Amino acid sequence: MATQFTASQTVKINVPPQPIPIQYYLRQPQRLVNALADSSRIHQLSEEVFRLKMRPLTFLALSIQPTVDLRIWAESNGTINLRSLGCKILGFEYINQRFALNLQGHLSLHQLNSVTSLQGRADLEVKVDLPPPFSFTPKAILEATGNGLLKSVLITVKQRLLNQLLTDYRCWVTSQMSENALNNDSAELPILNPE
Repeated sequence: MATQFTASQTVKINVPPQPIPIQYYLRQPQRLVNALADSSRIHQLSEEVFRLKMRPLTFLALSIQPTVDLRIWAESNGTINLRSLGCKILGFEYINQRFALNLQGHLSLHQLNSVTSLQGRADLEVKVDLPPPFSFTPKAILEATGNGLLKSVLITVKQRLLNQLLTDYRCWVTSQMSENALNNDSAELPILNPE
């Protein structure tokens, strides 16, 4: 019995002013990946594609661990987009062959008066053909449990984003400023001729 679960989550992050505007930071979407999940669970496959090994999820009495391939890219206006490209369920071949995950999200820059904010939305959908005895569970219970599980996944990602994004942005600004200062200092150093 194929069952579909869905969840959506929105986010708004007010961005405090920094010497380097956040638009420049957003041009490196790979940094956003590290704000979404712990770096030990991320493997970069290409410039825009990352493999994320999610934490194990428990659905009713079933424990699964999805691995999701995500494409993350920035548009010229600073909007960052995220799309799932594929998903595997490790260690549970029956579910893996009957499981489809679709994740879509975006994060865009908004300016209102002198306030800068990032606003975004993520939509997560899972379709799965559950094995017996789960297929005998009433559909309403399955859907409520599955939708609740997906919502908790998105809330966890949202909380991590809220906690990590601005911290990483501040660190990035500091390193850029240090790098620029170092480059400016070295440009002024006299060139010594080797003897």
